Amino acid sequence: MASISTQTESEQAVSPFNREVLGIRILGTGSYAPDNEVLNEDLAQMGFDADWIVQRTGILARRHAPEDQATSDLAIGAAELCIQNAGVNVNDIDMIFVATMTPDHYTPSTACLVQRHLGCVASAVDMNAACSGFMYALITGCQFVKSGSSKLALIVGADKMSCVVDDRDMKTFPLFGDGAGAALISLDTEPSDGQSDRESIAPKGILAWRLASAGELAHTLVVPGGGSRKPCSEAVVSVRDQYLKMEGKVVFKWAVRLIPEIIDTICADAGITKEEIDLFILHQANRRILDAAIENVGIEADRFFVNLDRYGNTSAASIPVALDEAIQQGRIKPGSKVMLFGFGAGLSWGVCIYQF
Repeated sequence: MASISTQTESEQAVSPFNREVLGIRILGTGSYAPDNEVLNEDLAQMGFDADWIVQRTGILARRHAPEDQATSDLAIGAAELCIQNAGVNVNDIDMIFVATMTPDHYTPSTACLVQRHLGCVASAVDMNAACSGFMYALITGCQFVKSGSSKLALIVGADKMSCVVDDRDMKTFPLFGDGAGAALISLDTEPSDGQSDRESIAPKGILAWRLASAGELAHTLVVPGGGSRKPCSEAVVSVRDQYLKMEGKVVFKWAVRLIPEIIDTICADAGITKEEIDLFILHQANRRILDAAIENVGIEADRFFVNLDRYGNTSAASIPVALDEAIQQGRIKPGSKVMLFGFGAGLSWGVCIYQF
């Protein structure tokens, strides 16, 4: 098992990185899931063990999009709700990032298809970091906004995982579902709570962030066929290499070891304690991973947001869907400190502490 690298000795002495992006405001969020709910009982009719699914994953249901609904359609659904909730003019959006590992096409990008539908004049690009994708896109988008290169950026995480999981894989197929989530970000130019004295107001934005990868474990979570390494062919299809392959035990151990260490690290970066975090939103991969993380971190379980039981693992959509639901449920309020933590294929991970 490869070791987890977080800081070099020189970085521990004097960090060369600016790990905060303050003055960034999340104007609104939105999420979308297909109507088709697939229960464990439905999978049992296909030969899956419903009891095993619950015991080993904690998942009760997931959503599967129909054949005529692509990732861009999911992304558009989330984006439209996000724009509505934010109360902004769609024509003011000037940048679009779509995090996805299941694009509609090799090219054009899914982001361009979203831009076409919305009708705004905006730069548009996909980012593929799988389950960490939304974190990569969010942190990158915040940097563009902070620098003044974007005034209003739409950040979307969307995946149609049902098209890349093998229905003959009894341990992998039940884990994944389809969905999308979105957030709109801009500079924070308005005082909070009616106050005009900016000095007395806790700044909105990212208090600390980190992105990293462990590419030496790339083989543990991979779609072997269909790319330039192994183009799609009859031979690829015959061994079902067009589908996701996962070494579950290795990925599980990596995530369980990673999470508590990085939580401590990012809190130290922000100069706060983990007890000061109001809500933890971790990638919804597997209930056993979340339970192990909660136990190892030593924080009350009710401070971790969980919707895995209803959606399964939606890859890049996981965090923005959870973020949107947490806001809608009133679990995030002005001043709340929220940790967003994505991890998965690559293997890659991304984390930030965002203050609302």
